[in-house]
Amino acid sequence: MYLEGGCLIDVLKSHGSDYPEDPDIISKRTTDSCSQSSSGSWMLIEEARDSAVTGAKQVLERGLMQYGCAHYRRRCRIRAPCCNEIFDCRHCHNDAKNSINVKGNHRHDLPRQQVQQVICSLCGTEQEVQQICVSCGVCMGKFFCDTCKLFDDDTSKEQYHCNGCGICRIGGQENFFHCCKCGCCYSILLKNCHPCVEGAMHHDCPVCFEFLFESTDDISVLPCGHTIHMNCLKEMQQHLQYACPLCSKSVCDMSKVWEKLDVEIAATPMPESYHNKMVSLLFFLSHALTDCYKYSVFRST
Repeated sequence: MYLEGGCLIDVLKSHGSDYPEDPDIISKRTTDSCSQSSSGSWMLIEEARDSAVTGAKQVLERGLMQYGCAHYRRRCRIRAPCCNEIFDCRHCHNDAKNSINVKGNHRHDLPRQQVQQVICSLCGTEQEVQQICVSCGVCMGKFFCDTCKLFDDDTSKEQYHCNGCGICRIGGQENFFHCCKCGCCYSILLKNCHPCVEGAMHHDCPVCFEFLFESTDDISVLPCGHTIHMNCLKEMQQHLQYACPLCSKSVCDMSKVWEKLDVEIAATPMPESYHNKMVSLLFFLSHALTDCYKYSVFRST
């Protein structure tokens, strides 16, 4: 026999005999029939697979961007390991537990990496930390970090986990680099042109006293290497404060301002009572200029 299986039976039935007279013709017809049958089967398989993929995607994306809080769009809540209470996120916990209505000895922050239990916002099932709900199969956060226990459906933030910092950052990993000496992530624009200060962001903002390393607000790196909230820096400038609160160095290029002041002073006439009068000054508190190592009271930039 030239063919095997169901294709041969179909051909024999179409010819009304058990042994076809022209095997070549039958072989060609059978090959065409098998090809059509095989093609049809693959089309059905592809359709079934596409349908299954579409259905699974619909399950995963149920409730997308419809749940969460002011800090994150997510489809789960967390159980705080420190106080065993349920909150939308760690920021909601910290806001509640550090308010003025809470006694000082009861105030605390949530250790993000110690979260072990989450509650699905769609079905209410409490479970161990994972991206997909074990009960209803929904994705509880399009971005998920198992280290930080972070869920977020709003991926436009371009979240990424920095192993150097040990926490998640936003803005796109390709736009930042981790400075090992400063101990934090900086814009790639500062990679070879920033003064390194050890633990630059591991302290409170000198204006608002919020811990900078974990702050969600924009942070500015000053020319001296110290860091401060961008909004706090703008507020300082609005009040004509242009010196770093930590080292008193200028936060911007003040050379034009000094030149203008020198011109104004030179143009101011000396009162007659002070003409030809000399005064000797002795300064006990002064600083050395880095270029000539002489002591002076010149302004610092």
